[in-house]
Amino acid sequence: MNRVIMLIFLVSSFIVSASSQARTMKFTTELTNYGGSGAYLVLYLTDANGHYQDTLWVAGKKSKYYKHLRGWTRSAGTKVFSYDGLTGASKKKGETFTMTVEVADNLIDSGYQLHMDSAVEDMRENRNDVAVPLSSAGADKAVSGRGYVENFTYTFNE
Repeated sequence: MNRVIMLIFLVSSFIVSASSQARTMKFTTELTNYGGSGAYLVLYLTDANGHYQDTLWVAGKKSKYYKHLRGWTRSAGTKVFSYDGLTGASKKKGETFTMTVEVADNLIDSGYQLHMDSAVEDMRENRNDVAVPLSSAGADKAVSGRGYVENFTYTFNE
């Protein structure tokens, strides 16, 4: 019986400590009114040296089009097809959408960068449509994109 109680205590301690090591972040993106079909987008992280670390979210389910998200595919390499992120449908012009993702606390204010690449069929591809530091200071501040992203904002949910 003591072993069972000790095991329950250890597991619950681990769950409490693990949950305090990540934050829920909300990413809101508004697209421009570009003149094309649905946009493929990807949100991913790089470290302080610009090396790919993780894919947070992808809009567009057909992996054959991921090659058009060039910054991501070049930096992630073969990890593009085995990432563990969220996937949704491609996004429409002028659409505003929000995605929620868990991000480890140790990545915030540590030199990591958020990147969003974008591509639309028969139109331009935008490597680093958005590229911003993952920092507490950048939270709640809208950033203009360089392509199909009108603006991008992230917030921390405590």
